[in-house]
Amino acid sequence: MTRSANLSFTNHNKVFRDSALCAPRYFRGGSPLIRIAPKLTENPVSSVACSLQSCLDHALLVPLRVFPNRSASVVSSQNQQIMFVFPGQGSQYVGMGSDLIRDFPSAQRRYEQASELLGYDLIKLCLDGPEEQLRLTRHTQPALLTHSLACLEIFQELTDHQVQPVLTAGHSLGEYCALVAAGALDFATALRLVQQRGECMGTYGDGEMLAFPLHLDSVRPLAEQHFCAVAACNLSDQTVVGGRGPDLDRLTEAALTHFPRKKPTRLKTEGAFHTFYMITAALHFRPTLDAAEMKAPAIRVLSNFTGSHHDPDPAAIKTRLFFQLFHPVNWIGNLETAFHDEITTIVEFGGGLGSGPNPEDKRPNLESMVKKALRGSDYSVHYHAAINSQTLRDAAKALQP
Repeated sequence: MTRSANLSFTNHNKVFRDSALCAPRYFRGGSPLIRIAPKLTENPVSSVACSLQSCLDHALLVPLRVFPNRSASVVSSQNQQIMFVFPGQGSQYVGMGSDLIRDFPSAQRRYEQASELLGYDLIKLCLDGPEEQLRLTRHTQPALLTHSLACLEIFQELTDHQVQPVLTAGHSLGEYCALVAAGALDFATALRLVQQRGECMGTYGDGEMLAFPLHLDSVRPLAEQHFCAVAACNLSDQTVVGGRGPDLDRLTEAALTHFPRKKPTRLKTEGAFHTFYMITAALHFRPTLDAAEMKAPAIRVLSNFTGSHHDPDPAAIKTRLFFQLFHPVNWIGNLETAFHDEITTIVEFGGGLGSGPNPEDKRPNLESMVKKALRGSDYSVHYHAAINSQTLRDAAKALQP
């Protein structure tokens, strides 16, 4: 199914301010990062501090810009500004990829390659589950990356590589898919990276996560009072928080006292991803990340850590991927940057949400966030799902020059 959405971009200052608030902050002595981080020795803290300073010296923080309303009309595929996007954990499901493997030989080959590299039968896990095994971070990340990139490969086949993006982005794990799509990583390297990333996050991570239908300014002070931390700034009214279970319970009570109609949603994760509870996991993941072969991307890629474009230097990209593990995902910043770049078309690859058991029952994961972020404006963006056999064919047909 092809989707076209009118997306709100009315309150410019508010959108930019929200994205800037979620951008990384400098941490000095006595900061929450150093004071609360669990079981860190002096050497790891020193390593984190030095790397953080190096990264922030180069970070492209999102500024508070103001520019006039724009209206994007329907344009031909030759002059569209296209962005490819990739979802993160939470969009996996048992049966994911079954239609691709059935309908496209390239998908069968890609899944077989992934199984060989991973050392277990990824096809059986994705098609048959069980769900509790697929939900484990060490399995979810390779499974979702393989599905997303199989969708991308099929789309490229269907369009004869004639539909190319000017920008790529991914939410959390999806950022690795975005780097593959931009030519910075090959599939095998990306798969090994996310396999190790998932292992480290599952083994060394701690805590749980809550999604609050509240602005960052409302959530962050309460979170810090209860030893929790912001994990993602998805929208101006959607902030994800991570922490240990009892702390999140107390935070929920406090938040409902202040905002009785804003009940948070508990997320099914193995840890408080993108918070200080992932520092130990990040330190164990870093040697694998440092050793990975990476090239400068051929097109622009958005960084969850800064909210803006990645520096093309592979060393700088690796540094930001390292910090992404224990800093908030600045998705609202990524959206702001994309629309400042005057993106007119978005194609989402991989995963899927919805209660139906079959791939064709699923809807794209990130589309609703894009709609909500830019609701009520005359800025029009065409959104295409490319997450199963049917939507891949529909998107390819709609965008084929």
